[in-house]
Order: sequence, then structure tokens, then C-alpha cells
Amino acid sequence: MIELSLCRLAVLIAIPLTLGAQGNNQAGTEDTEDKRILWIFTNHRTTDDSTTLSKLTPGGKLAIAWGDATDRAIFFQTAFLAGIGQATNGNPSFGQGTEGYARRFGTTYADFAIENIMTEGVFPTLLHQDPRYFRRREGTGRSRLGYAVSRLFITRTDSGRNQFNYSELVGNATSLAISNAYYPDSRSVGNNMSRYTVQLGFDAASNVLKEFWPDLKRKLLRRQVARRLVSPDHGVSQSAH
Repeated sequence: MIELSLCRLAVLIAIPLTLGAQGNNQAGTEDTEDKRILWIFTNHRTTDDSTTLSKLTPGGKLAIAWGDATDRAIFFQTAFLAGIGQATNGNPSFGQGTEGYARRFGTTYADFAIENIMTEGVFPTLLHQDPRYFRRREGTGRSRLGYAVSRLFITRTDSGRNQFNYSELVGNATSLAISNAYYPDSRSVGNNMSRYTVQLGFDAASNVLKEFWPDLKRKLLRRQVARRLVSPDHGVSQSAH
């Protein structure tokens, strides 16, 4: 399970580094918020820091959690990570073959779903905290990076004040404790601490990706347009005119 979490973390960290995300002080807020980042990472709880938004009701918080837990992208991620677990024989007690893959698929999906429900729905409702990620957009790349990582420990209350992010930290710990019921090979204290650390690292990297996604998307679109302009087909169509 640790290997799968490290794989998820590595992918999230690699994307901004590979594309060279930079701060953009002139980024507008006209973009419609994507529900998925790069088509594979769910993004149901991101909004702009400058946007005036109404207070989330308990039903609204649970709706965000449910959206992340049932988005089709989660099932693609689950299938991929279960395949890695099958290939590396993670959690050996699950065995191999169809049954082994099915168990890995089910437990991996349970990890996603339970964590989302706990950190975005249950604990924000109980503690009156806002589970949304408020994207800053403005400032240098370094300041936005620091802000994104800090949201792992700081969140907003329903009244708009900053508060320690109990929902994230306690919610993750709760989902990890629940997972011990279906991971018989990894119930030691040391293993749980390692999994918890990796999960928090993944969530911090996820915040970074949410913060810089508009910048990355613009960069990807510019590259796509540039390729079209220099492609042979484009040249032929231009000469025909």
C-alpha cells in the first residue's frame, strides 16, 4: 500500500515540475473550474480565493465529498493502482489472479472513498470547517507554492476565519484506522505512520496541483496550438489558400 501511495505522490509532484509551472499575477478568474485535472485527478472542491461564496451547508459538504468519491476518474486511478499492486504483489495475502486483483481494486477504491468522505464531508460538518481549496492565483510562484502546502494545516471555518485543519489531519487518520480492517498485511504502528506521512504528502502535492492547474492548462494549450501551427497539415492548408 505504501508503494501505491508513493506512486500517486510521485505523479502529482512530477506534473508541475515537468511543465514548469510559474506564478502568474495576471491570471484571470474567467476560467470555468474543471472538475478534473489532466482528466485523471478529481477537482470538485477548488474555487478562487477572490470569489465571494456562500457558506456551505452540511449537504453541500457531503455533495463535494460524494462527487470526489464517485467521479469516474477515481475508478481509472483505482484500476491503475490496483494493477501496480498486482504486479508488485502488494499485500501478498490478497493473492494473484482475478480474485487478487478484485481485492486490490476494492481496497484501493475504499481508500479513496473513505478518505474523501471523512476529510471533505464528515469532519468538516462536525467541526464547522470549509473543505474547499481556495486558489490564490496571485503572487509569485514561490508564495503560491507555500500557500498551497500550508492549506494542509490551515483551513477556513464556516464563518470565514482561519483555523487549524483538523478535518484534513484527523480525517486522514480516521480513514487510515478504518483501512486496517481490510489490510491485514500492514497493521503495524510503523507501517501506519509511514502510510499517514505519505498520504499527507500526497494531499499537499494535490493542493499544489490545484493551485497551478490554470497555469499548467494555459501552457498545455499554447503548446498544442504551437504544434498545430508548425504541423505539415497546417502548412498544406495555408498554401492551398
